[in-house]
Amino acid sequence: MAVSKKEIGHCPIDAALSVIDGRWKGTILWRLSDGPMRTAELRRSIPGITERMLIRHLHELVDAGIIERHDARTVPPCVHYSISEYGTTLEPVLASLCDWGRKHMQRNVVSYSPASRAAPTRPASPPSSAGTARRPDKKSSPA
Repeated sequence: MAVSKKEIGHCPIDAALSVIDGRWKGTILWRLSDGPMRTAELRRSIPGITERMLIRHLHELVDAGIIERHDARTVPPCVHYSISEYGTTLEPVLASLCDWGRKHMQRNVVSYSPASRAAPTRPASPPSSAGTARRPDKKSSPA
């Protein structure tokens, strides 16, 4: 039986990832690292995110105590978000993830470059003939 990702086991990595896991949470935290932003500003700064998904991730981050929601209680509404004091403890973690991500992206660029697709350094072994014989397709008769 599969275990839900919402269930946190005794693994500290799972506990950490349960807070920052999500398609847009890293980007939201990255944007908020520059300072508080209104909801509309955040949405404009993250191409491709829907308002529904932004609000969902913001609520999850607020519930986890990573960001704070500030409501000026004005008309029209003026709500902005900022990284909480507790959320600032994630900064070294996010910086490390960012550094690793840059290296990984560079590695992928190198591994997909034309130079890396040159002839292999050792001769390829001949293909195995085992299991390559094709069986004629059987026509199924209606029952």
